[in-house]
Amino acid sequence: MIVVSNRLPVDHDPSVEGGWRRSPGGLVAALEPVLQQTGGAWVGWPGTAGLELEPFELDGMELVPVTLTDEDVELYYEGFSNDTIWPLYHDVISPPAYHREWWEAYVRVNERFAAAAASVAAPGAVVWVQDYQLQLVPRLLRALRPDVVIGYFHHIPFPAYGLFAQLPWRKHVLAGLVGADVIGFQRVQDAGNFTNAVRRQLGFETKSGAIRVVADDGSVRTAVAKAYPISIDTQLYDEVARRPEVQARAKEIRASLGDPQTVIFGVDRLDYTKGIGHRLKAYGELLEEGRLDVEDVTLVQVASPSRERVAAYMQLRDEIELTVGRINGDHDTVGHTAIRYLHHSYPREEMVALYLAADVMLVTALRDGMNLVAKEYVASRIDSRGVLVLSEFTGAADELSQAVKVNPHDIDGLKDAIMAAVEMQPAEQARRMRGLRRRVRDHDVADWSRRFLADLDAVRKQDA
Repeated sequence: MIVVSNRLPVDHDPSVEGGWRRSPGGLVAALEPVLQQTGGAWVGWPGTAGLELEPFELDGMELVPVTLTDEDVELYYEGFSNDTIWPLYHDVISPPAYHREWWEAYVRVNERFAAAAASVAAPGAVVWVQDYQLQLVPRLLRALRPDVVIGYFHHIPFPAYGLFAQLPWRKHVLAGLVGADVIGFQRVQDAGNFTNAVRRQLGFETKSGAIRVVADDGSVRTAVAKAYPISIDTQLYDEVARRPEVQARAKEIRASLGDPQTVIFGVDRLDYTKGIGHRLKAYGELLEEGRLDVEDVTLVQVASPSRERVAAYMQLRDEIELTVGRINGDHDTVGHTAIRYLHHSYPREEMVALYLAADVMLVTALRDGMNLVAKEYVASRIDSRGVLVLSEFTGAADELSQAVKVNPHDIDGLKDAIMAAVEMQPAEQARRMRGLRRRVRDHDVADWSRRFLADLDAVRKQDA
């Protein structure tokens, strides 16, 4: 089995022992255990521009580094991937930019990834391509290695046709994706948006997720596009939450905040899709109106650094930090702070301690493929207490029905949801959290990968 993603599961860091540290993010958390169990190789960029490395083994996986130059990082990654595709696919919350030199770099780098995967795949191997940075790889790989079985999983939303059609290279992207045998999405509506675009742009017949793909030589095959909601290693989070030192750390966190009656928690990459500004606005108004008191409630907001050289993200950081400073200036007392803002990334154990310390979890994304943070919070709540306030515009909202659902654009509705969570009785918290935990336990990352790989295996047997 070969996994192909923009990043390796580790980042090159000469300052740490061994020279490698585990990469952040849900993709690595989801796929690392799968590859360790099945054996195989992971193809990806090691995170440092210009670094040329031979394949090597680490943590039971063969890692195959792909070199990106400074220009590649600027044009392919920061440019086309994150300033064209990312805003376009997230409903144009920020306007996408279309530049031909970015597209040319995207094609060039996708060709490099496809070649790397082709060079290490055994005859008839399963190759699982991951996410929007590599949408051209399935078709390119099929041309190089027609013997392999190709899966592609799209971790972010796939936009409605009216938005997707704005992309100047729309047919090239769709042709790239239907090079896969199985194309997976987070939500049913994402898969529907994709098949609609394929039908309208490529003219291929689609029925119930099956796509009749006609090749240039006239040959026909069937590709499948459907939803496979991604999840987490639920048991791991449960086990970490039961460790005495993690529970002790959770108590320390609450004490360091002045032991407020209620700790509200948000953790996100610092990204304009996450609705951080909306939650700060709602929280600030609740303090202004006296519905919340800074002596009783503290909001802890972790905003991990993200794409710090992209202009939209630099502007967002300035806006968020200005808002936090204004709210704290208006409402802090000597002993209590309104918002504890942390612009850092944290290891898993510290995150679980924060989840345990939090009475209310705010997930207010304006658009999100899944949002694994919501599932991590639920998996960590071994006491069946706590309240999850969840945006209806996340993939997680389709699954986590016992959460308090919100439209983050509706500030008054968001304020009411926060108050309902803060004031929710323990019995109601327990009823909701037990249902949430059951769902996350029964549909974990192993179930996600098992279902996707089973469909890929069915394709392989069909072609045998």
